[in-house]
Amino acid sequence: QVQVVESGGGLVQPGGSLRLSCAASGSSFRLSAMGWYRQTPGKQREFVAVISNGGSSTRYVDSVKGRFTISRDNAKNSVYLQMNSLKPEDTAVYFCNVFPPSPEYWGQGTQVTVSS
Repeated sequence: QVQVVESGGGLVQPGGSLRLSCAASGSSFRLSAMGWYRQTPGKQREFVAVISNGGSSTRYVDSVKGRFTISRDNAKNSVYLQMNSLKPEDTAVYFCNVFPPSPEYWGQGTQVTVSS
């Protein structure tokens, strides 16, 4: 079982950067691939990035490739999302969850707003 708390969101200008953090608890964290997801009002939650349980493999949605980097620190039970060159269309609430996502593990998310 995994429980998560996301943090690090905020208001940033276009072209800026943010680093999101996800603190996870549960004995199965180290065994789980972890993902970042995002949701805007009126739209379905979408996949952003995934990292394998050991951290050696990553995958991204096309719209963030080359700008976002997912990483994890299993010693700290944490997953991160470094977001660079942010665009207004990146504005959303960002969530972390296992991959594929499990309904029981959604946290509150962290709001990212990209605006001048």
